[in-house]
Amino acid sequence: MKNLSLIFVCILALCSCRKDEEPDLNIGEIFIDSVFINGTHVPNQESISQVDYLDVEIRVMFRSRVDTMQLNRKKIFFTGALDTFYTWRFEENATALLIYPKTPLAPYSTYRLVFDVGKNLGGTLKTPHYYTFHTRLDTTSKFPAISNDSLLTLVQYRTFRYFWDYAHPVSGLARERLGSGDVVTSGGSGFGLMAILAGIERGFITREQGLERFSRIVNFLINPETDTFHGAFPHWMNGSTGKVIPFSTKDNGGDLVETAFLMQGLLTVREYFRNGTGPEQALCDSITRLWENVEWSWYRKNNENVLYWHWSPNYGWDMNMTISGWNEALIIYVLAASSPTYPIPKEVYDNGWARNGAYPMVNGKTFYDITLPLGIDRGGPLFFAHYSFLGLDPRDLSDTWAHYWTQNVAHTKINYEYCKHNPKNYIGYGPDCWGLTASDVPGGYSASSPNNDLGVIAPTAALSSIPYTPEESMNALHFFYYILGDKLWGDYGFHDAFSLSSRWFADSYIAIDQGPIVVMIENYRTGLLWNLFMAAPEIRQGLKNLGFSYPGILD
Repeated sequence: MKNLSLIFVCILALCSCRKDEEPDLNIGEIFIDSVFINGTHVPNQESISQVDYLDVEIRVMFRSRVDTMQLNRKKIFFTGALDTFYTWRFEENATALLIYPKTPLAPYSTYRLVFDVGKNLGGTLKTPHYYTFHTRLDTTSKFPAISNDSLLTLVQYRTFRYFWDYAHPVSGLARERLGSGDVVTSGGSGFGLMAILAGIERGFITREQGLERFSRIVNFLINPETDTFHGAFPHWMNGSTGKVIPFSTKDNGGDLVETAFLMQGLLTVREYFRNGTGPEQALCDSITRLWENVEWSWYRKNNENVLYWHWSPNYGWDMNMTISGWNEALIIYVLAASSPTYPIPKEVYDNGWARNGAYPMVNGKTFYDITLPLGIDRGGPLFFAHYSFLGLDPRDLSDTWAHYWTQNVAHTKINYEYCKHNPKNYIGYGPDCWGLTASDVPGGYSASSPNNDLGVIAPTAALSSIPYTPEESMNALHFFYYILGDKLWGDYGFHDAFSLSSRWFADSYIAIDQGPIVVMIENYRTGLLWNLFMAAPEIRQGLKNLGFSYPGILD
């Protein structure tokens, strides 16, 4: 019995010694020093991105040892795209907890690891901690692979449907954007007219269906009830009544830039049907009337050597915006010089548009080893290289100021190189994800460019640039369609824009962004719209009047 008592006393002594050797298990307050997710440090209440959703390890470092036997899992949990169960283990020194989600997380999703206040791990956490992380994209293909030729046709077809299926039911004109109801756009409708021509040639609709739609549009435009202002159309109008819808308070009259985009499309349609049937000839005659009614010279504002963008019957010239280069508006001066009824002389082009070469017309600086002939530094938004050149063929077009193919290629490649270099470190930017132009952005609308980079990529920028950068644009198309297609691809083609950094995808479609995609892809494939527009005799004469050269066409 004496021996048993001695053994019991020894055991009690050993236990007492163990407790004395581990006094830090009476922890008191617990402090989390740092958290690493897949090796990247995440400060408390901050976030990281691009976490691999297939393989996640979270390492939690404590200031001192914790009691591994008293883990309260209710105080350590995930919030996010789905309930996340986890396994865990402690490192031998009990100062690091490793957490592993039991199943792969969802791609491109947001999670938060939360350490709630209260008793845990043998002590008390008095300050809440949370660590947010965003998983990376799923880079597997979302659609079966098809040939590049088939993919281009598919993109044209879906995007064409915006102007065909979603056109205003009364006027046939293009709605400003998805959900805009009766608001139709003059410029976007001009782009849409050219997209419909591509649709006829691609077999999306018949020639007869196209003629019916064009006739409806032209009859609506030529109706005396439809508002015009010295022959110019407003930016927006009601697609049922033809009455102006103010674009802004004082912008409730003629918009010469939007009118030019509309006339570019109408003249292209006229050339397509020029030698056609009786009804087709009637359509051409009506288009010529609309074209000849535009008083381009009126918009010189009392014969100044510059064109003005707006005129209002209520506010006159109060908008006071001259159309001066370099931007998207070269086509306005070409059309004005080509008018058989209200033309402008060359000095208006040289002094007003070209500013006699003053910046920002002539540039000549080098960016990313690329010389930019015209425009603001680094080129501005890419629609400068699209809107005027849907019909105006830049391939061998030049004048005193530039060779326009060289200009547009340089502008596009600078935009591409900027995105590839990604000086602001936006997520996703690179050789397969590029293109800055005007588009929707989170919370609004902006003309994105290297000088105004908000982290938003617009598919129209790279896709409409395909004549200038065929390889780079095709790589972007593959990324938009195959990798982002589950988020970006819809009934009318690609949605307007996205930001991988902001985890934002627009649900919008906008006419002036959709139209150039169809048209410029077709110009890249066949030159259809370039060939038609440049065949108009008035355009050839107008270009000659302004001193342009285009071997084989303006000879």
